[in-house]
Amino acid sequence: MAITAQDVNKLRKMTGAGMMDCKKALTEANGDFDKAVEILRKKGQKISASRAGKKASEGSIFVKSVDNDSKCILVALNCETDFVAKNDEFKTLGQTIVDLAAENNPSGIEELLAIKDGNLSVAEKIEELMGKIGEKLEISAYEELSGDKVISYIHANNKLGVMVALKGVNGTDVDEAGKDVAMQIAAMNPVAVDKDGVPQDVVEKEIEIGKEQARAEGKPDNLLEKIATGKLNKFYKENTLLNQQFVKDSSQTIAKYLDSINKGLTVTAFKRIVIG
Repeated sequence: MAITAQDVNKLRKMTGAGMMDCKKALTEANGDFDKAVEILRKKGQKISASRAGKKASEGSIFVKSVDNDSKCILVALNCETDFVAKNDEFKTLGQTIVDLAAENNPSGIEELLAIKDGNLSVAEKIEELMGKIGEKLEISAYEELSGDKVISYIHANNKLGVMVALKGVNGTDVDEAGKDVAMQIAAMNPVAVDKDGVPQDVVEKEIEIGKEQARAEGKPDNLLEKIATGKLNKFYKENTLLNQQFVKDSSQTIAKYLDSINKGLTVTAFKRIVIG
């Protein structure tokens, strides 16, 4: 059957796909709009397969706070180019995904992709937009964090996101302090909240490095363990959040800074996600 310009325009408004793509889909579907939409979605799936080897190193991070800021959800949606990351449809999709995550509490990315929004799952919505823009899209991170209060911070053109969970709030306004700590995490990239959170393999590696450095400096064998322990303590001060010097005031650690805001205020956990 003949495909009119009005038909093409109608399908374009329904899907947002390009005019030529809409015309081809309608022709293939013999004018059936439902089949044409399915064909366009399948095109997205084909794009997904054909671009599987492409690197989606651009994108944006989206966050949503719920339950009176006692919980926060973070989703990183990746694409191939910064141009697409700034696209309104891409931003809308990212916000939709993080909203759905907040409503449904999926256990991981796989469950998140399966969540339905109307007739389409999150995975199908991603495929649909891929069909329209011709780039690989993927969810590279999905994180959630809970605490007395969870503060989020997005930096570096939406490519770096931090969530920090605070304990000991006790009704105090800790928004500014929480943001200060989140910015500290963004800038200094600590490996853990405190030394108890440092993985054992990292501890052993740092001790071994300390011993080798001391040995190379000609220190006697009976002092290597002591010297390595001293170097490990320095590692804790530089790389664990609560023991780091506060970047805004090097005279105090993060632990002391938080305690000065409210006695007993501290960090229980944090997440730091970077795109690219």
